[in-house]
Amino acid sequence: MNSIQKIKAREILDSRGNPTVEVDVWVDNHKFTASVPSGASTGIHEALELRDLGKKYLGLGVQKAVRNVNLKIAPLLKGKDCTKQKLVDQFMIQLDGTKNKSKLGANALLGVSLAVARAGAHCQNKQLYQYIAELSSRKAKMPQPFFNIINGGKHADNQLCFQEFMISPHLNSFSKNLQAASEIYHILKKELHTDYGPGSTNVGDEGGFTLSGLKQVEEVLKHLRKVIKSAGYENQVHIAIDCAASEFFIKNRYLVDNKKMSKEQLLNFYLDLIKKYNLYSLEDPFQQEDFESFAQLNRKSPIQIVGDDLTVTNIRRLKLAIEKNSGNCLLLKVNQIGTLTEALEAAKLAFKAGWKVMVSHRSGETEDTFIADLAVGLGCGQIKAGAPCRGERVAKYNRLLRIEEEL
Repeated sequence: MNSIQKIKAREILDSRGNPTVEVDVWVDNHKFTASVPSGASTGIHEALELRDLGKKYLGLGVQKAVRNVNLKIAPLLKGKDCTKQKLVDQFMIQLDGTKNKSKLGANALLGVSLAVARAGAHCQNKQLYQYIAELSSRKAKMPQPFFNIINGGKHADNQLCFQEFMISPHLNSFSKNLQAASEIYHILKKELHTDYGPGSTNVGDEGGFTLSGLKQVEEVLKHLRKVIKSAGYENQVHIAIDCAASEFFIKNRYLVDNKKMSKEQLLNFYLDLIKKYNLYSLEDPFQQEDFESFAQLNRKSPIQIVGDDLTVTNIRRLKLAIEKNSGNCLLLKVNQIGTLTEALEAAKLAFKAGWKVMVSHRSGETEDTFIADLAVGLGCGQIKAGAPCRGERVAKYNRLLRIEEEL
């Protein structure tokens, strides 16, 4: 009853209109589907997303990855037990045989891995989040959401150097947190219309506003603080930033607000922002190889310091970050590593070290809601999935609303 009967992959489009991989797995005459997200701001140590590099889709096609699923992975997984997630994932890892999944493609492996997890949950008569909790030996818990409501960096066509300006409501339920975020988002839209004109509220890849009128970091933070207060949520909603510093690190300097900064100057800039705006969390404040500057900020600041490009959901990178005390929170992105098992192992290592874990979407998303169940099943306490806007983002939040009813 648990045996994999058939696996089939196809090329679909993600939220940016670029190709990505979708995989169907048949077990017990039922079909289970998963699709793979894609990042724009990607760490150099991420597992390889296999692209065709041909004429179709301007080189971004994924037919090579699709063929690898259909012709290389599927025949060898037929008959395997879908409830043996670790064995299935290890089999694919060994079949690929490279450190960064460059032979078969991390996008090929991940689509299969996530679809197999859904099949496994079905065969165990469990919800996906319950099944993940069992796989990870964790207790299911609703996560604290982080909403990206102003976009910059590679997620927007504006001059903001930092990639994501987020709000994180801390009310007593997920549904109330979502309500607060939605209200703040719409009040912010009205304020931006008033201050910058009706053309100022185009949205970026993750649903946050991308207006060109905002050019400096503190301008954004002042708007967010004002809107949070006017919405009636002062002291209940925190501000967080994903800096994505590798993207504005140029010739050993950081270009912030059109000023070139050394790492020491940038560190002091962050410390000032943290104090002035009571920031709650900073993600990737320095470029992806600078473990020491991460550690300095972590020592000098009381807030959450998140590693994304620094750690890329990779145990080897995470171990180094833990040894150097380069943060206190792991950003967990399943497509950075390529299988569910490896992502769960990275989370386990982070928890063991006393770190927090934040499950994350990518800028190129699909309608798949897997990460909502992953965040709940890990009991990790945090998730970021974009603004309360755009269907591929809202799908995750709506899934969390349904899970909250069950819990």
